[in-house]
This record gives sequence, structure tokens and C-alpha cells, in this order.
Amino acid sequence: MMKQGLYTIGLTVFAGMLALAQSEPIKLWGNAQGSTYHITYFDSLNRNFQPEIETILQNFDKSVSTYLPTSIISRINSNQKNVKVDKYFIACFNKAKEVWKNTDGAFDPTVYPLVNAWGFGPGKKQKIEKSKIDSILKFVGFDLIELKGNTVVKKDPRVSLDFNAFAQGYSVDVVSGFLNSKGIKAYMVEIGGEVYAKGKKPNGNNWTIGIEKPIDNKESENPVKAIVKLENLAIATSGNYRRFVIEDGVKYAHHLDPKTGYPTKNNLLSASIFSKECISSDANATGVLVMGLEKAKVFLAAHPELQAYLIYSDDKGNYQVYETPGLNTFVTEAEE
Repeated sequence: MMKQGLYTIGLTVFAGMLALAQSEPIKLWGNAQGSTYHITYFDSLNRNFQPEIETILQNFDKSVSTYLPTSIISRINSNQKNVKVDKYFIACFNKAKEVWKNTDGAFDPTVYPLVNAWGFGPGKKQKIEKSKIDSILKFVGFDLIELKGNTVVKKDPRVSLDFNAFAQGYSVDVVSGFLNSKGIKAYMVEIGGEVYAKGKKPNGNNWTIGIEKPIDNKESENPVKAIVKLENLAIATSGNYRRFVIEDGVKYAHHLDPKTGYPTKNNLLSASIFSKECISSDANATGVLVMGLEKAKVFLAAHPELQAYLIYSDDKGNYQVYETPGLNTFVTEAEE
């Protein structure tokens, strides 16, 4: 299990697919990682890949799901001996290290003890007190853990990993890679709201999705803020409006600042990041949301490989949007 709910991170996949002259789209859907998946592709051989994809997703969970006690990451977190990591874990760890460095620690998967303490993980929620947070922060930091070959080495046994902030995006890449291996040239993979789309539909149209308005809503779909036309591109959105807890009458969002131990407090409401791979979009979306708007602008200027659509609140509480240059070629505002 990873993020919860199809629309957890703010992407609405439009279901109205056109019937095409060349072939009918093959549509697969199901449950995965505590959420759902929807996959649409065109195949002249009319093959159904759902059994293979289900197996891939199950094996993926066996590697990096903190909700599965027997997974590789859970066994590492509990300090079991002689745990050997697999290709999924290695890919997640290396990407996490890269984004951790690039974001100056705003993205940090060692926040797992904090995630549990705040009630956002599988662990039991704790009473939040400054002394408790300060004690946990002593073993939060990606410099306290490293990967040597296929073995994880910790400087402090209390260090624990949580890849949930971006592993769902990586699972999109994994399934996309499988479809590529089968010769599929046009598809869209969505898992828990993270999306990658390849090629165009046979009629020449792009794949189309929507970015939600960041309205507090744990259960259902929000109105669409922007329309996105995707081609050979991934998108992931992180927002503070789907998962939150109320502590002593105060709302706390689930994105935690690794440096303070507390949920982020800034005017950035959601961050949609576009890139060539969904793992990068997903991890950087989390980092950008933690940074806040002004630091995010500086970060994005230094990383032109990332495109961003950021929704923030102005001084009067109104929605405002910051877009990186060139985004208007495939993102348009939705009609009110």
C-alpha cells in the first residue's frame, strides 16, 4: 500500500476515450498499493496484460511497501539481518538520494518515524509534543544510511525508510517499461493518480488529464483547475488537501519538513511536476511542496528538466498559479 485514494495527489484521469478507427483501446483497472490503477493502451494484437501487470505490482509491494511487514523495506526498518535488496529497492534508494541532494534535504525518505508519529503511516499515532519530535529528529537524515552493493548500512539502527512519497510514481515507470517491452506504442498508465503517457492515440489526439483544485477533501474528486495534454511525459502532483490530521483543533497536512519534524506551513497548496519519468516527477513534487513557493522557483530554475504547475494561496486566500516557461504548450486553464 502506498498513497491512499485515486485522487490523492490531485490528478483526474478523463475516462471519456474515443473509439478509434485503427483499434479499440484496451482498458485495465484494479486495486493496488492502497489505491487504484487505470491503464489504457492500443494493441493491434488485442492482448490483455492484466495478469502480468498484477504480478508486477504485487512484486513491487514485496520490495518497497511499508504496509507489508514482510517487504524488503519493512525488514530493513526492523533491522533484520542479511536482508538483500532488489532492483526496485535500489532504484528507489538511488533516486531518493539524488533528489535529497538536489532539494537540499527538503525531500528525505528517512522521515518514516515522523510519518508514523503524526499518524500518516501504518504505525500507531503518537501524542505530538516538541520533546517527542526533537528526539525523533536525532535519527532523521539521509546521510545516516547508505547502500553498499545490495545491502543497506545504517549509522543509527533507529533510522527507517519510507518510499511512499514517490514509489507510486516509480511503479508507473515499471508498468510503462513492461508495456514498452511488449511493443505498445500508445498508452497511459495511472496508479494512485500518478501518470505517464506515451505517444498519441491512433487518431492523433494526445492523452488528456486534469489537475484538481486543491480543496480540502479526503473522499471524492475535486473540480478541475487545469487541463493537461500528455505525450511521452509523466506528471505527479503533491498536495496538502487529501491527507491531514486534526491535532488539538489544528489541521496538519501530511507533508513533513525533515528539518523541523512538523508538517509544512507555507502558501503552496499543490505542486504538479512534469518530467520524462514518473519517479522523478513524484519525488520532486514532494520536495517542492515542502520547500514552499519562493524556494521552489529557485530550485526549478536550476532544474530545467522539470516543468511545474504550482497552485498557491495569495494574501487574500485566492488561488494563484506559477508555471515554468513553456508549460502553456500543453497545459491550459479549465473553464469555470
